[in-house]
Amino acid sequence: MASGADSTSSGLNAPRLIVGLGNPGETYRDTRHNIGFMVLDEIARRLGTAFREEKRWTGLVAKFNGGHLLKPLTFMNDSGRSAQAVGHFYKTTPAQTLVVYDDVDLALGRLRFRTSGSAAGHNGIRSLISAFGSAEFPRLKVGIAPTDGRPAGERMVGHVLGKFRAEELPALQTVIQRAADAVLSAMDRGLDATMNVFNRQPES
Repeated sequence: MASGADSTSSGLNAPRLIVGLGNPGETYRDTRHNIGFMVLDEIARRLGTAFREEKRWTGLVAKFNGGHLLKPLTFMNDSGRSAQAVGHFYKTTPAQTLVVYDDVDLALGRLRFRTSGSAAGHNGIRSLISAFGSAEFPRLKVGIAPTDGRPAGERMVGHVLGKFRAEELPALQTVIQRAADAVLSAMDRGLDATMNVFNRQPES
């Protein structure tokens, strides 16, 4: 889907900066909190682009025709600093910035686009809202909830910073592909058209 996304971003309200949230370093590499990084890695692979470390922005940046991909290296709770710096340099507004991140209220395998909203307890989104001075930026939530629902208390930290279990890996790979499809579609066709498709319940 959206195979032409690397050649044009002509769709109405197509994002120009795609930010995937996660924590840097091998310790966090395969954790649930890093699913935003995983999705951006797949997008970069499909577009034939590569990430380069940009120390001035404390992030990994990859260029595509029409915009940039960003994986902040600031740790999750300071993600906004990197995203704001890149957006300022490339004159990309918050409304043109699509953020991809994990959501513990969505089941693994589910996606949900939103055009704005609160942080809902997510430290990365809280940091972005603070840095942008606005909650008016689109985001793609990627579900990581356990089968028994949203974890509470100390279980929350253990869940989001834990690695995917073996039995979750097929669903993980499927949702990474579908999330990459969704972002590429947004880049190609615009957010409005894409949201109508990808906010639907996936076929089982």
